Amino acid sequence: MRLLLLSLTLLVSAVHNYKVLFLVPFPGPSHWLMLKHFIRELTERGNEVTCITSFKFGETIHNYTEVLIDPAYPIRDKFPVSTFFESKSYSNDFKNLFFYWKMGIETSRHGLESRNVQTFLKREDLHFDLIVSEQFFQESWLMFAYKFNAPIVTISTYGYSDFMDRAMGLITPWSVVPHMLLDYEDNMNFFQRSYNLFISTFDYVVREYYYLPKQNEIVKKCFGDLNQQRGSLPSVQSLEKYISVILVNSHPFLAKPRPSTVGLVNVAGAHIRANKPLPGDLQQFMDGAEHGVIYFSLGAYLQSSLIPIEKRNALLRVFSKLKQRVVWKFETNNLDNVPTNVMIRNWAPQNDILAHKNVILFISHGGQFGTFESMHHGVPTLFMPFYGDQHRNAIRAVRSGYARKTLFVDLTEETFMSEISQMVNGKKYYKRAKEISTLFRDTIVDPMNESMFWMDYVVRHNGAAHLKSSAVNLSVVQYLLLDVLGLVVLLILMVIGVVRLFCCSQVRKASIKQKKH
Repeated sequence: MRLLLLSLTLLVSAVHNYKVLFLVPFPGPSHWLMLKHFIRELTERGNEVTCITSFKFGETIHNYTEVLIDPAYPIRDKFPVSTFFESKSYSNDFKNLFFYWKMGIETSRHGLESRNVQTFLKREDLHFDLIVSEQFFQESWLMFAYKFNAPIVTISTYGYSDFMDRAMGLITPWSVVPHMLLDYEDNMNFFQRSYNLFISTFDYVVREYYYLPKQNEIVKKCFGDLNQQRGSLPSVQSLEKYISVILVNSHPFLAKPRPSTVGLVNVAGAHIRANKPLPGDLQQFMDGAEHGVIYFSLGAYLQSSLIPIEKRNALLRVFSKLKQRVVWKFETNNLDNVPTNVMIRNWAPQNDILAHKNVILFISHGGQFGTFESMHHGVPTLFMPFYGDQHRNAIRAVRSGYARKTLFVDLTEETFMSEISQMVNGKKYYKRAKEISTLFRDTIVDPMNESMFWMDYVVRHNGAAHLKSSAVNLSVVQYLLLDVLGLVVLLILMVIGVVRLFCCSQVRKASIKQKKH
């Protein structure tokens, strides 16, 4: 009853008629699919939302206005899917870092230079009570909060990173908190701690002295009119400190506990809504699966239709030998020789499919959103990671006991069949997945309701500056008390010096007396 009352309190308190500017600068379709749920929730609660995005919402909703980045950033031309299918190179941590930085700089610039966005920036008749922005390497977009003099809440779609800690007044202890790309836990051995220190330091230095200065250059160019009006613009480093709350797509079970503060809020699963009825043919196909259903999807970016033909045929041959039925998200209609136990869908309602009682295996690329959906619904997962956090997500899931991992470039008909057989034969993975579902769902309040509460809270309290620790303004030297320790060491050295001089003078005096006698 107490939890019910708390949930109702959060729900009721987060309903106000606010004007919200929602920023989705990254053109990744899977990110958009998650963030759409926050937009829908805001509008359903009576808020008026204006969204800058590369994607049309796709359906009519009330109180919603789009400012389209048109044309959208050509992400598939800049980062061809074929490179991910044909190489292991993106399993390299440093290549992933440079991938993020390059993508962040280019997408930030492209979105802000868009004609529609520049027209929007020149308007002087707009007022917003709150800015909500995705936090995914587009720091220059934080300037919208400065332009409209509004508090800002960010949504980290990929999880935690140490620069988010610093933005909220924390210094990440690298001895127990691994870098965002690493699959380490909090009990790192000496080698792991050494590597974590190295990559975290490298990330920090390059970010501070290369990446963020590039974002500042974008700000000066794209917010030029604002610069002329107000004389000068704050740096993105200072704008990060202006963030009121960061909603983090993370869960304590998947990522080990780390030091936190009130402005960092776990909201993993916020995008998972109540299950909707499946399309009739899909529902019938899955209901009739006597031996269960396997769902195969590589997400919205890594499209299955772009898989090289020889690999595609190997997958089909494996599927044809299974007694289970297979639902394959395949984005075109030109797939030949589809076995009778396989249903091809150009688009698949993933959450609703995973919720079906007959689904016994999810074959996934390891994206954060699909990973959380499989955990929520208790579906064993065979991971096929390609880049970014996918490798980390896969290894953590394997360690949790409900998943296995294989690399696409190494996949053969024999190895793929072996991996599927080990997953579906026996109850080990299925049973563990159900245990994890219980853990994942066991939260004090629904994560979407909590997200709405904090957005509302930030507006009600004019940015909620009281949530932010003054530590955000301290340097690393001050934060770690190195200046105080330095003074203490200096004083100790001075005392030792004085004592040593005194002792030496006494020894000399004694020596002189002894010579006189």
